Amino acid sequence: MGSRSRMRATRALFIKHGAESTPEGRSLRLLREWLSQAQREQLARKGYFEVIGNESGSQYRVYAGTSGNVCVVDERDHQQEGLCFMPVGSLPIGDVMLAQKIALETCEARVRAVAKRFTPSRFHFRQARLLG
Repeated sequence: MGSRSRMRATRALFIKHGAESTPEGRSLRLLREWLSQAQREQLARKGYFEVIGNESGSQYRVYAGTSGNVCVVDERDHQQEGLCFMPVGSLPIGDVMLAQKIALETCEARVRAVAKRFTPSRFHFRQARLLG
C-alpha cells in the first residue's frame, strides 16, 4: 500500500471512529448532505466543489478552507479571480463552506459586493485539503 493510500485509509478510520462526533466532523457531514453527488465526488477527489452563481451563471470553485478559498473559473477551467468571504464567527470548516455554497447559489451579487478580491495562483489552491 502506497503512502497516499495509507493516509486515506487512516483518515477514513479516524472519521469513522470519532471524528464524526466533533463539531468539525458534524459540519462536514452536514456539508456532504447538502452537496450533489457530483459535488461530493469533486470534494473527495479534488479538495473542492463547483457551484454556479444564481445571477450571473458564473462557475465558482469552493476549496476546502475557511477564508480565501473561493475562486471564479472560466470556461477554459482557468482561475480568474479569488474571493474571500465567510460568515461571522468561528465556525467549523464544513459550516463555512456550506454557507459559501448557499450564498453563491442564492445571493451572488451581495456576496460579490462584500467579498475581498485577490489574484489566485496555482500555488494558492494547489494545497487543497481532501475532505470527503
